[in-house]
Amino acid sequence: MKNNVNIGIEVSLPKQACADKHCPFHSGLKIRGRTFNGTIIKKDTHKTAVVEWPRLFYLPKYERYEKRRTRVKVHNPPCINADINDKVTIMECRPISKTKKFVIIEKNESIKS
Repeated sequence: MKNNVNIGIEVSLPKQACADKHCPFHSGLKIRGRTFNGTIIKKDTHKTAVVEWPRLFYLPKYERYEKRRTRVKVHNPPCINADINDKVTIMECRPISKTKKFVIIEKNESIKS
């Protein structure tokens, strides 16, 4: 297990250590590409979460915008262990599985509901 390393962007390092091979902080997983902020709406037992964020889509016919949402499956490392309704920052990485191509790099705050 490696020590905490610089992953290339300014994020707070996790307080816990983990032995996950898909953790950008404690393994060799390299992150690159796009960064998004969203909310976790589902959480799986196999270190997977679903993150969602809203966006506006322009309809030229009506010259208006409509609300749409983007949902992606992300890897949730044990050292971050984000829960449902947490605001997180995710970043693109190499494909971890068939549908997971993003990893959580920071937990921002949670929404109490």
